[in-house]
Amino acid sequence: MLPRFKVLFYAAVLSFSFSGSIMAADAPAYGPQLQGFDYPFPLKQFSFSSQGAPLQMGYLDVAPAGHKNGQTVVLMHGKNFCAATWGDTISALVSHGYRVIAPDQVGFCSSTKPSHYQYSFQQLATNTHELLKNLKISKAVIVGHSTGGMLATRYSLMYAPEVSKLVLVNPIGLEDWKAKGVPYRTVDQWYDRELKTSADSIKQYELKTYYVNKWKPEYDRWVDMLAGLNNGPGHKLVAWNSALIYDMIFTQPVFYEFKNLRVPTTLIIGTADTTAIGSDIAPPAVKAKIGHYNVLGKQVAKLIPHAKLIEFKGLGHAPQMEEPEKFNATLLKTLAR
Repeated sequence: MLPRFKVLFYAAVLSFSFSGSIMAADAPAYGPQLQGFDYPFPLKQFSFSSQGAPLQMGYLDVAPAGHKNGQTVVLMHGKNFCAATWGDTISALVSHGYRVIAPDQVGFCSSTKPSHYQYSFQQLATNTHELLKNLKISKAVIVGHSTGGMLATRYSLMYAPEVSKLVLVNPIGLEDWKAKGVPYRTVDQWYDRELKTSADSIKQYELKTYYVNKWKPEYDRWVDMLAGLNNGPGHKLVAWNSALIYDMIFTQPVFYEFKNLRVPTTLIIGTADTTAIGSDIAPPAVKAKIGHYNVLGKQVAKLIPHAKLIEFKGLGHAPQMEEPEKFNATLLKTLAR
């Protein structure tokens, strides 16, 4: 299978070259399931059936180093992130006795990109639950970052008895953008937008929105990860799934159900985050009132029963990547509480 993939992969690269779209020699190009990208821990695959199709979820299952504390932490990635982006956090958790499961959701990273799929947070939560059942995990700490925070919220609403703690790290969905006046994009419009994605556009968006205009060399790897998917032979399928996922994020808010959470919940918020889906096409008056995490964190902490709020002043959308040592120490303290 792998040799055949390599043949197809190089044939695709050659076809791009001869059609006049020559990629830079140093630009990454990965397969549709991120083949060719190095994960920080051995990548495994969970095969299952969903919506009438055979699918695969890539995932990391990392055992505790040394003493086992008997607890499992499930890490849910964001829209422009993967299981691999949790690498530093995984290392910190396993060194303190936790088993860590970090899945790539269907449509993302090392998992299947279906040609047709009805995306919902309920479906992704069900997929994750099936993975955990297959691994014989009946109770876990759920940690969700960005879009993974919306998924972690939905998972905790659906499977509350199986969630020991919920930690939301700069989750999106702390507000309902469409209710605040952000215009709707059709899936086709999202698809056209995603087809134009480049390494430069990814970096510029992340620099401004995620990292408070402070770039570190270690972030380049994550730009390459996303750009490599877009440069590879699965480019159109990757863009199509991305469009479907954006539609899910925009049209399926969890905001109105925070009040229904019944698991111990901690919000970890980088206060300088400005992430808001659709802000690029929002009218100026609407854009001015969305994406203010310094306010949103406090508001949502009051909605979630008995929630604890931890703020990282001046950090952006991904504190676990901006200041991993500080974030990991905070997470470990939260889980030990």
